[in-house]
Amino acid sequence: MSIEGLIYDPNDPELKESMKYLALPPEERLKLQSQPFDGKKQCWAPDAKESFIAAEITATKGEEVTVKTDKGDSLTLKKDDVQQMNPPKFTCCDDMANLTYLNDASVLANLRDRYSRWLIYTYSGLFCVAINPYKRLSIYT
Repeated sequence: MSIEGLIYDPNDPELKESMKYLALPPEERLKLQSQPFDGKKQCWAPDAKESFIAAEITATKGEEVTVKTDKGDSLTLKKDDVQQMNPPKFTCCDDMANLTYLNDASVLANLRDRYSRWLIYTYSGLFCVAINPYKRLSIYT
């Protein structure tokens, strides 16, 4: 096979159809990465239903923090129960080895964000994490 055989035509309709399962469109990636973010306040708080939920630290007192969740609830938690959140530039990151904070909440949030956009393949260094979409995708037909 020649090197020319390895070059992809971006206008190839088959490639365009497959790419929606492999990578975010540049416009959507830019929109996601442009969200406001305060690394000292935004965090992940434990949640009984969703495991972790995005929250903002509103107060700190000793070993406890008070957070306001995205649901609007105010919680007082131990500092150790709150996990740091990655900046928006890592939203839908295709290789989790690049995440600033590789904690449970950040991994789960990244996989959840990617799966919600039908991006079922995510790397973590050398390993590929594949989440079953439970439907037949055109990428395989």
